[in-house]
Amino acid sequence: MKLIEKKNFLETAVRAAQVAGEIMASNLFSFKKINSATQRDIKLELDVKCQKKIESILNKSHPQVAILGEEGNAGDIDTELRWVVDPIDGTVNYTYGIPHACVSIALQQRLPISTEAGDDFETLIGVVFDPFTNELWTAVRGQTAKLNGKKISVNDGTLKEAMLAIGFAKDKATMDYMIPYFTKLAPKIRKPRMMGSAALAMTYVASGRLHGYIESKIQIWDVAAGGLILECAGGEFWRIPRKKGRHRYAVVASNGKIRKQIERLCGPLDPDGQI
Repeated sequence: MKLIEKKNFLETAVRAAQVAGEIMASNLFSFKKINSATQRDIKLELDVKCQKKIESILNKSHPQVAILGEEGNAGDIDTELRWVVDPIDGTVNYTYGIPHACVSIALQQRLPISTEAGDDFETLIGVVFDPFTNELWTAVRGQTAKLNGKKISVNDGTLKEAMLAIGFAKDKATMDYMIPYFTKLAPKIRKPRMMGSAALAMTYVASGRLHGYIESKIQIWDVAAGGLILECAGGEFWRIPRKKGRHRYAVVASNGKIRKQIERLCGPLDPDGQI
């Protein structure tokens, strides 16, 4: 894909993310209709509203590109190009009026063969927008990641110095699996954090605010954009697909230094060791 085409796709993704972000910001303290809820997850009517708005903008500019979204798909998601959309990453935070949530949009291209990480697609464009801090992270593969137009890079600190985000997913099996990681890691790092948005955790690693983020079951729309942003900021987006459930991964996002230290302390993530 030519640079001018990538620029066009990036501009479209930024526009869509900002429009959805405006909807999020204007409704932060409003009543939110819940479409469905479990013990550890909530789906809002606004999730669907934001995705529909994003889809309309993406389709208007690039009608030939499919959309793989948390709130449903449009087109053939296994074709040459696809958008990967999370309209509100951090929905539980958002539901309770906690201003730590974002919009995540990535553009992916199908690969001729799968990568070692099990990927069938490569992310070309990544956009994450936090409407509550007005922070916009962008990345184009092969270029440096940016935050509000300024280049960013990871923090090169060690595990002992690390601010580490740890995710516990939505089910008991993954919580039980991750608790020993938390127990072993917490005394060895500077501070653990559980912030409730995978996309923001990854952009925070890319920006040097965190040193790493670890989670044993996360969906592709949570990490596609943030993963590219992290890589373009000099970090490591390590992931392994889970065999049970398509588009699910175990993830260690880091500055490139601490994953091996985590593995020595806790063992590598084993996504197939869980239900």
